[in-house]
Amino acid sequence: MLHAHLPYIRHPEHEYFLEENWLYESITETYIPLLDVFSRLIDDGIDFRITLSLSPTLIEMFNDPLLRERYERHIKGLIELSEREVKRTKGDIHFGPVARMYLRKFKRAYSLFHDSFKKDLVSVFRALQETGKIKILTSAATHAFLPNMAAYPRAVKAQLKIGSLQYKKNFGLSPEGIWLPECGFVPGFDRYVSEEGIRYFFLDTHGIMQGRPLPKYGVYSPVLCPSGAVAFGRDPETSHQVWSSIAGYPGDFHYREFYRDVGFDLEYDYIKEYLKPFGGKTFTGLKYYRITGKTPRKKPYVISRARKKAAEHAAHFILQREKQVRLLSDSLRIKPVITAIYDAELFGHWWFEGTAWIEFLLRGIQSERRNFRTMIPSEYLSERQRRRSGLQACELSMSSWGDRGYSDVWLNGSNDYVYRHIMKAIERMICLADTFPDANGLLKRALNQAAREILLSQHSDWTFIMNAGTATGYAKKRIETHIGRFTRLYQSVLSGNVPEQWLKEIEDKDRIFRDVDYRVYRSYS
Repeated sequence: MLHAHLPYIRHPEHEYFLEENWLYESITETYIPLLDVFSRLIDDGIDFRITLSLSPTLIEMFNDPLLRERYERHIKGLIELSEREVKRTKGDIHFGPVARMYLRKFKRAYSLFHDSFKKDLVSVFRALQETGKIKILTSAATHAFLPNMAAYPRAVKAQLKIGSLQYKKNFGLSPEGIWLPECGFVPGFDRYVSEEGIRYFFLDTHGIMQGRPLPKYGVYSPVLCPSGAVAFGRDPETSHQVWSSIAGYPGDFHYREFYRDVGFDLEYDYIKEYLKPFGGKTFTGLKYYRITGKTPRKKPYVISRARKKAAEHAAHFILQREKQVRLLSDSLRIKPVITAIYDAELFGHWWFEGTAWIEFLLRGIQSERRNFRTMIPSEYLSERQRRRSGLQACELSMSSWGDRGYSDVWLNGSNDYVYRHIMKAIERMICLADTFPDANGLLKRALNQAAREILLSQHSDWTFIMNAGTATGYAKKRIETHIGRFTRLYQSVLSGNVPEQWLKEIEDKDRIFRDVDYRVYRSYS
């Protein structure tokens, strides 16, 4: 299970905007490479299954004409830089091959995006889903951390409803499953999921293991919730093998070092043309060193060694799954379900060799007779239904993933103050939806924009960033901006004096969910 998500970042008021690069980097390093891998596997007749959630905000950015054009400009810039780097490193036995590898990589990304995909990544994901090898899931509208909004069920339901509707619009069918942002759950949320017609969702390990009664098979069999929705729990062993910063595969010394980028390493006068208009040094995506170890003296990256390691790690993962399945089958007397959950951006972006690892893994599983196979959740549930075999049942525990697993990342001293503003805005949005149940014209536009602004303020990413202390200023500014715009809209609507020109400006800036209906916030049906 791979979860693909980025916050909605779109700044048409600026020719360039640094944080938009988060999207462009992920398209180049994760999304296009994954699509490339999946397409090759299908073309080669490899029988595999992958479950992939695409957050609604990510889909909105994929579909945005402005961001598509800006991504094309971005990848062309990388091709120009890598061509220059090929010339600079000519004859260098260490860095020359790496520079040439980047040039090939960026040219392929451009060719796929522009020529093969026609700039439309969503249509490619949709076509892959139609092969039956990949199952695409939805998520909450703006990836809000839902437990912190639990006091306002209408706001939680709005996030789920809008996410579901956006999925239907883009994929032509209702979502079977959903990724609850940050695996955030409190008892009762399964009912909201079920009300949307969604069959299953995912939780971190302790969300199930702290359930009542204690589930007999732990996370190795899905859990039937009181609402009828089914929860799949994250397997800690597969998580540790890939996620662990110490023992996980991505920390191998032969893999590429993420933080040594030419944007910082090369002389400013040489690289400044590719850092415009940001001025200061930043990441470009060209990195020439391997992890090496806990030393500032990094050694040159060797492509062949890194790929060999990715193949070895894929083989090791397969071997460990075979052992794990035998052990669980013997001890639990069931056919165990092992749910391996990861952020999609780990593969290719943070772990450069990660997409190669996935390809080696899926090919390796089919290369010999195994005691396990990959499945999508709906396949498993359908098989259980055919065999008339029941699921274990319990009341799930409040939980999340992230540090300590109980919301700490999204509610602590670095970010707790924002919730008084978000909660007040929720109250006011519900009030507006109840007061104006059938608005038209300018009033309806203002109310729909108010819904967009409140949704954009609720990104889990903003409080995550504030906790991490990285782009804190930007995260704070985004919350302040959206709450400020919402408040002005609220006051304008109540006063009966909506400034149309200003409304048009923010409709263009925050144009997510163009067909959103503010009435999703009504406190009554």
